[in-house]
Amino acid sequence: MAAVLESLAGLVPEPQKARARSPASEAIKRARTCYDHLAGELAVAFTARLLAGGLLCAGEGRRLIVTPAGKKWFANKLGIDLAKLKPGRLGLACGCLDWTERRFHIAGPLGVSILRRFCQLGLVSRSRSSRAVTLTKKGERFFCLELEIDVRSV
Repeated sequence: MAAVLESLAGLVPEPQKARARSPASEAIKRARTCYDHLAGELAVAFTARLLAGGLLCAGEGRRLIVTPAGKKWFANKLGIDLAKLKPGRLGLACGCLDWTERRFHIAGPLGVSILRRFCQLGLVSRSRSSRAVTLTKKGERFFCLELEIDVRSV
């Protein structure tokens, strides 16, 4: 059922007029949790960069495959040992349709590990009162230097 709803959400046209957003809704749009993984503009940009860099590749359906280069990158840059992750029904990683961006971010065991490591490394901090996630100064440097993502535009 979730897959059907996510597929249908991708068919909804973009709104014609941009609406004024509160600072809280802007923060949620930029970065938030989606169940137990990272979502929002930041997560979509991160996922797109990993795909473009050949660290992930699309598999069947929503499944995402970690390439050999990706395994090394996750181990060396984030300290995630993929061999220790237990694959879910869609493997280690799958695409989750982002409701604000209408593009995919990383879910599954890898998505959970990424958010956990981002928090442990001090790259992001989670809000205590909402699903919002804030990128720290250290996180800004990481996304800029390691991934060449301009965090000012996400």
